[in-house]
Amino acid sequence: MRADEYADHDATALAALIRDGEVSAGEVHAAAADAIDAVNPTLNALVQPRFAEPLAHDAAGPFGGVPFAIKDLVLHAEGVPQRAGTRMLGDGVPMPADSALMTRFRRAGLAATGVTATPEFGFNASTESVATGAVHNPWDTTRSPGGSSGGSAALVGARALPVAHANDGGGSIRIPAAACGLVGLKPSLGRVSPGPDYADPLLGLGVEFALTRTVRDCAGLLDAVHGSEPGDRHLLPAPARPFLDEVGAGAAPLRIALCTTPFSGGGAVDPDCVAATLATARALEALGHVVEEASPDLDAAAVDDANLVAWTSFLADGVDGLAALLGVTPGRDNLEATTLACAIHGRELRASDLYAAERTFNTARRAVAAFHQRYDVVLTPTMNVPNTELGHLHADDESLDARGWYDRIFAVAGFTALANITGNPAISLPLGRTAQGWPVGVQLMGAYAAESTLLALAGDLERALPWAAHRPEAALAAAGRA
Repeated sequence: MRADEYADHDATALAALIRDGEVSAGEVHAAAADAIDAVNPTLNALVQPRFAEPLAHDAAGPFGGVPFAIKDLVLHAEGVPQRAGTRMLGDGVPMPADSALMTRFRRAGLAATGVTATPEFGFNASTESVATGAVHNPWDTTRSPGGSSGGSAALVGARALPVAHANDGGGSIRIPAAACGLVGLKPSLGRVSPGPDYADPLLGLGVEFALTRTVRDCAGLLDAVHGSEPGDRHLLPAPARPFLDEVGAGAAPLRIALCTTPFSGGGAVDPDCVAATLATARALEALGHVVEEASPDLDAAAVDDANLVAWTSFLADGVDGLAALLGVTPGRDNLEATTLACAIHGRELRASDLYAAERTFNTARRAVAAFHQRYDVVLTPTMNVPNTELGHLHADDESLDARGWYDRIFAVAGFTALANITGNPAISLPLGRTAQGWPVGVQLMGAYAAESTLLALAGDLERALPWAAHRPEAALAAAGRA
C-alpha cells in the first residue's frame, strides 16, 4: 500500500481492508510511517520519535490494525513517557499503567504509533510551547492547527493518520478540528471514562475522545470506547442503537437555534465564520429542519469569571503537585509565563471561589437545559476565526496576567467552552472554506447525552456538504512522495 492510497482511506475503510485480507496491517503501518515521515518535519506534530513498532492492540477489534496516536496529556499508555508540553517533566516521565481509555483504544484495535504535541498543560487554543516548539497547520504552515489537541489534528488533517486521541476542556477537540478541517466531537460529560486518575477533570470541564476525518469514524469509535468504569461518578444511559447506525439513518426533523454571538470571551466574529454558519443553516432548512435565531440566556461575564477560576485552580493543582513529586520549584526556568501566572492566580483562590464558580456553572447548565426543551440543537461557528497565526497565542508572554491570557484565548474561541461547562455534547464539522482555501468549522451542540442526535445530523451534513475532496498542502506533499 502506497502512502497516497493509504491517505485515501478513513479508519473504517482501513480496518475493512485489513479484516478482509486485501492488505496486511504491516503494509498499512509501513504506509503510515511513510506518510508521517513525509509531513512531520514540516508540521512538528510528534513530541518524540515515531514508535519503531505500534503499541500492542487487539487485532480483532473493530479498528484492528488502524494507525493511531496519543496526545501527550491526560491519557497515558504503560511505559510511554508523558511530558504534557512542559519543561517541568524534562524529556517525559514513563507512565506506570494504561489509563482506562487507553485500554479501550487498544481493545478497539487502534495501533498507536506516536505521541502528539500539546501546549503546556493544555491551556491554549494553539499548540505552541517552549518545550517542544510550534506545531504547524497542514493547510498553511504559517498558521496554527489550534489547540490544545493540535499535534493530533495536524497529523490527521495532513492524512498521515486517520484518527488520533484528543481531549477537550474548553474546545481542545473542536478548535483544532475547525482549524484543520476535521470532525471533532466533544462527548457528553461521563460518556467516555476519565479514570482511574480523574473523577471530573478540570472541575468537570475535561472530556476525552478523538479527532477523525469522517463522521462514520467518529461514531464507530465512540461505539467502541464509550461507557463507564468502576468508580466513575457518571453513568449515562446506553444509546438506543449504535451511534454508527445513526449516521446512516439520518436525523428526524429538528428545531435548531442559530447563534453567531459568542457565549464567552466577547471577541469579534470573522465574516467567513458567520458565512459558513449561515450556509449550514440554509442547508439544514433544505433538509427539512426548522432553524431560528435564538440563544440561551446567559451571564457571559459571570461564565468567564467562573471558567477562569476552574482553569487556574486546575493549573495550580497540577503545577504544584508535579513540583512536589519531582522535587522542583515552579518558576520561569521550567514554566511558561502565562502558566506561572495562572498557577499563582489559582493558588490565591479560596474554597469559596470554587463554590461560587460551581454555582455559576449550575446556573448556566440549567439555562441551557431549559433552552434545549425548545431547541434540539444549537448551531454556531466553532471559532471566532478560521484559525490564528502562529505566535498570536504566545503563552510565554510576560506581559499577560492570568486574566489577560484567558481573555486572549477566548477572544478567538468564544463558542466552545459553554458545552464544557454544561457537559453537553458538541461537534465541529468542516463545512466552510475561506478565500485562502482554509477550512472553517461549524459547531452543533446537542442536549446532554444526545450524541445520537448530533451524529445523525452530522451524517446528513456530510452528505449534503461533503468535505472529503478537500486536502491540505501537506497531504498533497506526502502523496507526492509515494
